[in-house]
Amino acid sequence: MSNPIKIIQTEKAPKAIGHYSQGIKLEKLGLVFTSGQIPLDPNTGEMISGDIKQETKQVLENLKAVLEGAGSDLSKVIKTTVYVKDMKDFSLMNEVYAGYFKQNPPARTTIAVADLPKGAKIEIDAVAVI
Repeated sequence: MSNPIKIIQTEKAPKAIGHYSQGIKLEKLGLVFTSGQIPLDPNTGEMISGDIKQETKQVLENLKAVLEGAGSDLSKVIKTTVYVKDMKDFSLMNEVYAGYFKQNPPARTTIAVADLPKGAKIEIDAVAVI
């Protein structure tokens, strides 16, 4: 019997900086779960420098690449979790986020956290259908 879990690994998104997969695809259930994405440049593996809007854009581009690597896309996202270091950045983050989810936005939880990997201002993970 084949493994029902497929590990997602794409060069179009940053490599994992720890012991985790970029995403997990459950073909039989028709779902993909992504790991949290931070604003790393997938080509250099370095953090991009910028404000919350630029970081949010990079995070969503990274998330998009992982989803596409799993045979899905942003239009099929059903749930996201957004982690921000400062809730004062919420409206600027939301402005960029809304541009990526123009129609039928997914369910979302936004949480303010004390710190994120590599000093990121934002991290987002997602669940999507395939």
